[in-house]
Formats: sequence, C-alpha cells, structure tokens
Amino acid sequence: FCRVDPYGFERPDDFDYASYEAFFSRYLVVLTRRAIKWSKLLKGNNNIQKSLKVKRYIRKGIPNEHRALIWMIVSGAQTNMEQNPGYYDRLLEEEKNDKLVEAIKTDMNRTFPDNVKFRKTADPCLQHALYNVLVAYGHHNKAVGYCQGMNFIAGYLILITKNEEESFWLLDALIGRILPDYYSPAMLGLKTDQEVLGELVKMKVPAVAELMERHGVMWTLVVSRWFICLFIDILPVETVLRIWDCLFYEGSKIIFRVALTLIKQHQAFILEATNFPDICDKFKQITKGTFVTECHSFMQKIFTDPGSLSMATINKLRETCRQKLLSQG
Repeated sequence: FCRVDPYGFERPDDFDYASYEAFFSRYLVVLTRRAIKWSKLLKGNNNIQKSLKVKRYIRKGIPNEHRALIWMIVSGAQTNMEQNPGYYDRLLEEEKNDKLVEAIKTDMNRTFPDNVKFRKTADPCLQHALYNVLVAYGHHNKAVGYCQGMNFIAGYLILITKNEEESFWLLDALIGRILPDYYSPAMLGLKTDQEVLGELVKMKVPAVAELMERHGVMWTLVVSRWFICLFIDILPVETVLRIWDCLFYEGSKIIFRVALTLIKQHQAFILEATNFPDICDKFKQITKGTFVTECHSFMQKIFTDPGSLSMATINKLRETCRQKLLSQG
C-alpha cells in the first residue's frame, strides 16, 4: 500500500485502503474513457469554446493531464496571462511589502504539513513556488494582500499546474472573479455566502435549518472552512479537484451545490444531534466516508440533489444577506 497519494499527501493511519482500492479500480475505468473523449475534443489544438458539450464534459471530470490547461482556458486565466506577458516576473522583481512577506512566511510551514512535496527536504520544495505566487498576488491585488486560506488554494493550484505563473493567474481568477470578496480584510463576501447557504438550507432542508436555529449554532461555525478553503482538507483530493473543475467553469454556485448535497444527504444523521457540540461534530463527520470518496457519483448528486439553483436566486439572496450584515456592522 502506498502511504503517499499521487499528489504527495500522506494518508492517515486509519486510511481505508480496501474501500479506496475498490472505488479507484472502478473510477480508473471512467477516467480512461473520459481521457479518450477529452483528447478527441481537444484534438491537440488546446483551444475550446464554452458550450453545453464542454460543460457536460467538465461535470463528468477533467483528466489530470488536461486539468491545468482546461482550468486556465475556462476561467479566463489563459487570456489574462497572454495579455500580460512578463507581468508575473515583474511583480516578483518589485520592492516587497515587508508586512505581506512576513505574513506569508509565517504560514509557509503550516501549509500542507502532510504533503511530502511541501517539506523543506523535498527537491524541488514547493514552498518556494508557493511563496512566490502568494507574494506576487499580494502585490498584484493590494486590496486583498494575503489572507489565511489563500496558501492552501495556491498550494493546490501549484500541485496541479506545476507552474508558478499559471497558478498565479488561476488564483487571480478565483479571488478576483469567481469568489465574490471572500478574502478581502472584512471578508464580507464570505460572511454573506455563509448566510446565503443558511437561507438555501431553510428552503431546501428546513428541518436542519430549524435544528441550527433551536441550538443557536451559527452557520459560520460549521461551514466557514468549506468556503475559505474550497473544500481542501475537508473532502478527499480527487473529489476537491472534481468540484474545482466545475467551479472554474460554472462559478461560485457550485460551492452551494456541494454544501447542500452534503447536508441533504446526511439530513437524518444531522438531526440526531441534541446539542451544540453534537451539531458541530456531525458537520465534521458528514465530510468523511464513501459518499464523498466516490467522487464520480458524488458529482452527479450535486447537480440533482439540491434541485434547481439559479444564479439569479443566489444573487438575490446575496443582496439581502449583505444588507443585513452591513446593517448589523
């Protein structure tokens, strides 16, 4: 058994190799089939236009060998990179902001301590790439600078793209366009979206919303890491990557689809909770087990389980939740 997964993460002591092997042998068949379809779609010319077919393909998963490229294209990062040649290198040559550098350095060793590629002893050690991407981004987007959580996202991007400049532009796509205002100092977008999730749960899984209210559990306590880390360290790597495939193409509503599916699927289990700590514990538990490991069936469920979820609905809820938060401020 391999103690380290293909992305460099060490498997925990209680890792269930048997059920993982069973899942992966089935999943490998799917991956092989998808890879052939993707190769035909790309036909070696590395250019795709957004279409229903492409959206369908992305929902069924992007093979790892094409993942970085497809993320770059569908997120708009590729266009931005091509329109700004040399920009990334110039950011790294600039005078550095000491406070920013200090904050990033503090988080370096805390980023994926369980990943062998981020160890100081690794060769190459991905900490250097991570540091560069975060420093460049902090100078590029001064309103955000650096905020905890960004290190995990940038780290994942580096693992997939194996390229600093591409990781920088993908981070820019996520923070600048796809996730509304999650990482600004006030984190208003993040707080808003947690409230939006609460409203969606009221609509779609009312019993759970009622339980939370009855015990005074705020949504931010149980789901803030889902939003900040985009499910990194919450769900298995393969599943996170499949979620990100859709996130880069379809935008932030994917996060709500995943969250609602987790809650809806485990509604009976969550409702067994009888007190505050119990509820928090249940929310930790629902992100483990075969339901989330089986990423292919899990991804099918996120598009069926929560029912219809339009961007218009989300934007309307965002507007009311944001106003509410600002008036409390």
